[in-house]
Amino acid sequence: MKYFSIICYSLLLLSLSFMGEHPEHPEHPEHPEHPSKKTTPVSAQAVGKAVAEFIASDAKLKGGKFLVFDGSAKEALQLELLKIHMDRLTGLGNDTYFACADFQASNGKVYDLDIFMNGKSTDDLAVTEISVHKEEGVERYGWKEKRGVWVKVK
Repeated sequence: MKYFSIICYSLLLLSLSFMGEHPEHPEHPEHPEHPSKKTTPVSAQAVGKAVAEFIASDAKLKGGKFLVFDGSAKEALQLELLKIHMDRLTGLGNDTYFACADFQASNGKVYDLDIFMNGKSTDDLAVTEISVHKEEGVERYGWKEKRGVWVKVK
């Protein structure tokens, strides 16, 4: 049953990672029946805090470990947060933000994950994609700017 939960969670994360790749999906319009509230601008510190809270909350639900499916190795990683790189928190435009964090895995390896969030305010930030950028310091992909947009490159 434990492995079934890990597999289900991994499939959920995998499906969430594909959600950010479909810009043709429309934005959800404001609902007139909901009063608009004053929003807090999204700062680098707010992104870092939101990432840390997401990881802690998720780990609490999963028995103390943050679970991520590694598509390259085709395995679920059981992770503990080591560090969020506060100097690498970046706004990408269109209410999308990027964070980089290091994790210690139960298999003894250190992983660097790229975590993307989306939201119009600090209260609305939600994780949209998580990908393994490095395993034991070895990059799986890099980043290159093309016409003002950063894209992943092998």
